Amino acid sequence: MIEDVIIIGAGPAGVATAIQLSLYGIRPVVFEKDRVGGLIKNANLIENYPGFVNAISGRDFVKLLERQLERISANVVFDEVLEVNIEDTTFVVKTRRTSLYTKYLVIGSGTKPKSPAIKVPRVALDKVFYEIYPLIEVKNKKIAIVGSGDAAFDYALTLEKQNQITILNRSEKLKCRPLLFEKISRSINVIYKPNSEITEIINSENGIILNYTSNYGDEKIQVDYLVFAIGREPQLDFLSSEIKSRISELESAGSLYLVGDVKNSIFRQVAISMGDGILAAMKIYQKIKGEYL
Repeated sequence: MIEDVIIIGAGPAGVATAIQLSLYGIRPVVFEKDRVGGLIKNANLIENYPGFVNAISGRDFVKLLERQLERISANVVFDEVLEVNIEDTTFVVKTRRTSLYTKYLVIGSGTKPKSPAIKVPRVALDKVFYEIYPLIEVKNKKIAIVGSGDAAFDYALTLEKQNQITILNRSEKLKCRPLLFEKISRSINVIYKPNSEITEIINSENGIILNYTSNYGDEKIQVDYLVFAIGREPQLDFLSSEIKSRISELESAGSLYLVGDVKNSIFRQVAISMGDGILAAMKIYQKIKGEYL
């Protein structure tokens, strides 16, 4: 059996695609390896999505997405996609538990974190994170965040309510929005250290020790957790080499659609991702409708 549409990823882009397709009477299979919402669950506040006048937290936004998927009876399968191949004009999607076929594939798999240049000791891996959702409920901890962009400062705003935060920026340059920096500057629970680059990570019984260089020479701090927010790259590891080499061709043919963060580089915004998903769904519907004319 060939599925009408398969969507990989239930972040904002994938969810928007599924919702729009449901309006056309098309019920796609949505594969999600973790949980609905993607990285948006880490967001302190979404402040630029029209309609939410007073902004909305990432976690509350995810709850709304889950409710809307329930309302449309979306076929969300919590299973990790391991490999995607193509046979003639049909995609073969292999997961941990099954293999499905489709002529229309939407990839909203988001991004994966870039690896830090510094070596992380194996024994300290359970104290090092690349997103903050696993730390949302921790209290009275010391947490270091490495980065200078929106993600680093947004993470700090979320965690500083119940913890002590140190932001380490290896340069003087800031990449975050001015508003985020202003908010951080007003927090008594956040220390911002520019020109501070980690040189060594040492595991200890009480957390991890970070040796770093700064404007004041060599320094060290001990923290409970370390979060790297140093950039992300498209998560397309599951695509076969043939599909990777034919992405443009398959997109032009109207069978493959990349939506959301997986294709938008630094322009990772909820509204953009959802627009991508809706547009993909509308194009797919036009293709399917054309097959029956």
